[in-house]
Amino acid sequence: MDAALFFIQMFNGVQLGLLLFLVASGLTLVFGILDFVNLAHGSLYMIGAFVCASLTLLTGNFLWAVLIALPITAVVGFFIERIVVRRLYHRSHLDQVLATFGLILVLDTSAHLIWGPAGIAVPLPAWLDGRVELFSGFVVPSFRLLIIATGLVIAAGLFWLVNYTRLGMLIRAGASNRTMVSALGIDIQTLFTLVFALGAVLAGLAGMLISPITEASIGMGGEIIITAFVVIIIGGIGSMKGAFIAAIIIGLIDTMGRSFLDDLFKIVMSTEAAETSAPAVSAMLIYILMALILALRPQGLFPPKVR
Repeated sequence: MDAALFFIQMFNGVQLGLLLFLVASGLTLVFGILDFVNLAHGSLYMIGAFVCASLTLLTGNFLWAVLIALPITAVVGFFIERIVVRRLYHRSHLDQVLATFGLILVLDTSAHLIWGPAGIAVPLPAWLDGRVELFSGFVVPSFRLLIIATGLVIAAGLFWLVNYTRLGMLIRAGASNRTMVSALGIDIQTLFTLVFALGAVLAGLAGMLISPITEASIGMGGEIIITAFVVIIIGGIGSMKGAFIAAIIIGLIDTMGRSFLDDLFKIVMSTEAAETSAPAVSAMLIYILMALILALRPQGLFPPKVR
């Protein structure tokens, strides 16, 4: 096995894992803390990508587009929470699933009407479109380094926010006992709106960062939301630490499996059989891991501490 190729795929796996963490962290806030099942979280990922793509073409500057698109995505999340989500906090999870599934259809159709059926490719500035040699034989794209750096900064910021700030204290308290927090004079509805808007920003940021690699396209949130739910189930529902570690694990498993599983299969089966079965098995690996975690440790690898 080529060592340089192995390390490059490890690097790609970490990058994928951090993108997954951005989506899963927002889902962890909404699902784990607000106890709200938001299937439309992936649609916010799509909205972020499309808004950023449009602003990039309008301004000619990807970074400025991201900075402008973040508050726009927060506003979208704010209105979704005010108009739809707020009415569903005290309803069953089935009602939440049905309502947010309908919201997916509404947002996908709205994106189709605004941006059309074709995807939008996002151009990068020259300084982000190059390559960097980290050490001999290990050359990586500059933009992927930016994604990793952004993911690590966001992870550190969320850890600090949830564990060491007054807002984080209120979020944890609201998740544990909404009635008591309200009785102490805290506006729990406004608090939950802020949390939902923050989750929308995190999902939107992930969409903005992936759009130059793929493109902004209708329905792009469908696949990512399934994987994000797998992340929070493996990591532990409501655990930011668990979401981070599980996202990295899943990113590495997915990337390394797609890259090297066929070589492992060729040891025990024919080349044709290995090349046929390896892609299918690699796509199943994260779900196999999730099934094992649910069987052996149903609360997840790092369940949140009971406070």
